[in-house]
Amino acid sequence: MLFSTVAPASTSTSTSRDADSIPQHHPARDQFAPIPIPLRSLLPHSKLSLGCPILSRLLSGGLPVGTLTEISGESATGKSQLCLQLLLSSLLPPCLGGLAASSLLILPSLLPFSSLLKRLSRLPSPLHPSPLDHIFVASAHSPDHLMMLLYQADRLFHKSPSLMPPLRLVMVDSIAAIFRSEFDNNFGDLKARTGMFFKVAAKLKEQASRFGAVAVVTNQVVDVMGPEMAGDVGNNHHMGPALLSSGRMVAPAMGLSWANCVNTRIFLSRNDEMAAVGVNGEDMAACTRRRMEVVFAPHVPRSSCEFVIRKDGVFGLDIERQ
Repeated sequence: MLFSTVAPASTSTSTSRDADSIPQHHPARDQFAPIPIPLRSLLPHSKLSLGCPILSRLLSGGLPVGTLTEISGESATGKSQLCLQLLLSSLLPPCLGGLAASSLLILPSLLPFSSLLKRLSRLPSPLHPSPLDHIFVASAHSPDHLMMLLYQADRLFHKSPSLMPPLRLVMVDSIAAIFRSEFDNNFGDLKARTGMFFKVAAKLKEQASRFGAVAVVTNQVVDVMGPEMAGDVGNNHHMGPALLSSGRMVAPAMGLSWANCVNTRIFLSRNDEMAAVGVNGEDMAACTRRRMEVVFAPHVPRSSCEFVIRKDGVFGLDIERQ
C-alpha cells in the first residue's frame, strides 16, 4: 500500500498555514492526512489481446481492462468473428494477453447461436481443448431484460459454477438490436432510451472497473445523408471524421448519447473491389478488403489497419497512423 499526501487548497498568505502549525487534534488537520492509494492503481492496466499481434498492437496491446469498448460496423465486416476471437483470447493466461477467465456472451436471440457455435469450435484453441465449457450464453429480449442479466452476472464475477474460472469478459452482440424495437421516434421514448443507454453503460463500466474485467458491445451503423450531417459528424469529437464502408458514409447507430457512453470505439469497414487474377493478370475477380479503425480511445491515437478473415481467425495486415 502506498500513500499520497493531498495538498490543501491554496489560500491567501495572510491565512495560509502548514500542518505543523495546526493543533494535533484540530479538525482542520484532517486535510493534511495521508490518503491510501491501492498499489494496483499505479500499475499499467492489463489488456485483453485481440488474438492477433498486429491487431493488438493497433490498440497498444489490446482492449484495456476496466473499460467499455464498442465494435461497430455494417453487416459482414467481421464483428461477430472478432468477438469469437476475443472469447477465446480471454481464456489465455495474462502472460499471453488473456485474462485466464470465463466469459459471458449476451445475444438478442439464441437462434443464430448454432452457427456461431460451429464457427467458434473451428477456431484454434491449443491451451483449452474445450473452450465452450468456459463461455456462458444468454439472450436479452429487451433493454430491461439486458439490465436484469447484467445484475445476475455479478455473482459470476465472484465465483463461477463447476470450478470454472471467474467471469472477466462481458460481451453484448449487438446492443443496437436489443434497443431497436423497444422505442418509438418521439420525444418521450427518445428520452427514455437515452436514460437506458446511460444505465446499461454505467453497469457495464461498473462491472469492468470493480472486477477487473473487459466489457465489449457490438453496434450497427446507419447511413449519413447529406453534406450538412456529414459536417456535424466530422466536427464531433466522439463521432470523429465521417466513416466510409461499402462506398457509403455511415455512423455508428444510437447517436451521440451512446457515443459518449463508451471508452473506446472500433470501426470495421469493408469495400468490394475488382482485382486482377491469373498468371498474367488477365482475369478480373471481386475481392473484399476489410479495415479496422480506432475512432477514439483513451490510450492510443486514431489509427487503422487492413485485416483479413480466414478459417482460423481474424488477422491484421498493416498499421496506418493518422
